Amino acid sequence: MRIFSVSLFVALISFPAHALVGGASVDTDVISRSVITIVGSRGNFCSGALIAPTLVLSAAHCVSPGASYKIVLYDAQKQPQLLAVKRVADHPDFNAQGIKAHRASADVALLQLAEPLPGKSALPLGVPTEPFAAGQNYMVAGIGVAERGDGKSGGTVRAASLVSTSHPGKLQIRLVDPATENKRDGLGACTGDSGGPVLQQQNGRNVVIGVVSWSTGAKSSSGCGGLTGVTPLTLYRDWIVQTARAWGTPL
Repeated sequence: MRIFSVSLFVALISFPAHALVGGASVDTDVISRSVITIVGSRGNFCSGALIAPTLVLSAAHCVSPGASYKIVLYDAQKQPQLLAVKRVADHPDFNAQGIKAHRASADVALLQLAEPLPGKSALPLGVPTEPFAAGQNYMVAGIGVAERGDGKSGGTVRAASLVSTSHPGKLQIRLVDPATENKRDGLGACTGDSGGPVLQQQNGRNVVIGVVSWSTGAKSSSGCGGLTGVTPLTLYRDWIVQTARAWGTPL
């Protein structure tokens, strides 16, 4: 097993990576207090959402078997601190090859923390409002660089409002910047935002209804700023609740 150090996280954000691009705004409200940075012993980093004091929701492709994971928090001097993850579970129906091909899969995972995170608060967990339709509004949030290739722009929670494209459903929702419609680069998630929360306004509050699974560049090319692929929680919320209960962390 590889040993973690603070220098691992510094190295991660110093290499070119992609996150919420296209001028996404810095988020400073309750969403930013729930978005979590996850780093892995194999050098990957992802986003997650706190859904209970010691429970983080993320994407299954972010927590590959055989690796270990830590949560990154910043102290009062803005220095990164690495905190323990007690255990990790990904959905048993997750198919890694499917996600790589942008196909629908059970791309959800849970991380249980050793203790609550100071300064962080949980978001409510739900499912998307039905019926599904193109043009519905969602918000995505995550950490990572704001500009492609600029590692120093990472480490800040950013959020963007996107809309669903054609044929959204229980298996997958594809989001797009309504200002660019995937015809040119716009707002969108990318590698560093994997596992980040997808939120929908329900009864006047933001509810976590899915996770970020993949992205494309404009016109569905490689990269980011085109489509943002979302795994909705419609089929997986029960697994999340049951796993949390088995871990002694009821939602």
